Amino acid sequence: MGEDVRLRAVVALAQGMAAAHTPREFWRAAALGSCEGLDGTFAALSVWQRDHGRLKVLVNAGDRAVGEEEFPDSETYPVHQFPEITEFLHEQWAGGGEPDAWVETADDRVPTGRVTGLRRRGRGCCVVAPIVLHGRAWGELYVARPPQAKPFTRADADFATVLAAVVAAGIAQAERLEEVRKLAFTDPLTGLANRRAVDTRLDEAIERYRVDGSVVSLMVCDLNGLKRVNDTHGHAVGDRLLERFGSVLSRCGAMLPGALAARLGGDEFCLLTVGPTADEVVAVAEELCVRAAELELGEGVACGVASTGDPIGPLRSARRLFRLADAAQYQAKAARFSKPVVAGRDGTVVRLADAPPGARDRRRFRDAPPVEQAPADRPAAEPSPLESPPADPPPPSGGRPQGP
Repeated sequence: MGEDVRLRAVVALAQGMAAAHTPREFWRAAALGSCEGLDGTFAALSVWQRDHGRLKVLVNAGDRAVGEEEFPDSETYPVHQFPEITEFLHEQWAGGGEPDAWVETADDRVPTGRVTGLRRRGRGCCVVAPIVLHGRAWGELYVARPPQAKPFTRADADFATVLAAVVAAGIAQAERLEEVRKLAFTDPLTGLANRRAVDTRLDEAIERYRVDGSVVSLMVCDLNGLKRVNDTHGHAVGDRLLERFGSVLSRCGAMLPGALAARLGGDEFCLLTVGPTADEVVAVAEELCVRAAELELGEGVACGVASTGDPIGPLRSARRLFRLADAAQYQAKAARFSKPVVAGRDGTVVRLADAPPGARDRRRFRDAPPVEQAPADRPAAEPSPLESPPADPPPPSGGRPQGP
């Protein structure tokens, strides 16, 4: 393809996106413009939803296969099935390289997820170009050709990288209109959800638990060694460690359908799930601990889990689940455990989380009710009249347990 033809393709792509008035029109223009520029027959635009650890298809344009919708509501792919998204691509540009596109064909001997997809949908080859925004993977541009067509070349992949950059510029312009809304629920450093998003989702999850008994689990993590990294190598390197752990958390969270990965602040992260069993969440927490221990410069992670699927007692509020997960993480940190501590399984976390701290006790857990100074004529460990009672006390002897 001549340079003039490709230059016209770039111009047509930019003009098509600029003329769009809605997000769907923009997605379609980006996909179709790229498809035409690369002489393909099908194109898709997908976004990496970091907080859910999945790649979500926004639009399928061109010659769609049976079952493919133009604007699918639920066509998603867990990113742990596409390791190049979180590993290869990240290392390429975070390490100072370029986010180059690559080509895969249905004849490739290694049956990757994409090769399997080409065969299943009757396509011959594809070129995949990462879309990078603000130095981070935003998503990908995918263009395919039929089996009888000439396979994409290295030159085509290079041009796909250019087209993906043009699409990224268009996305950056469109996203400015949504910036305020996104900032309200997104951690700017890692791209994960923030504490506000977790609080909102956790309240909804507890309400669902009360209605239909869905298992709600909360994993709270504290990244070890961040202060040492900041003091020794500088905060830029510390930020890189936080970003890398955020990617690991996102990838592990993708193993649990619907999980929300978030950064609570500083070196604290969490994973919230509704539906998966407690054992499934604990298994992912164990995998997270293993992967975190392998991060360069890091010192692993202290991880605590609290789930309604375990014997944690009645749950009257979202605050108590947070307090239990926080206490479990506190135990893991204090004992330097390399595996997660699970509330209700260790014999101490529930008691530790529910017992009110005394006047001289510096131990405090997230979302615990405020503690007043005890008067001199009363034991320090006794809660004051103004303090909320300990959450979910045991039922009276011979009585029946109270419901949530």
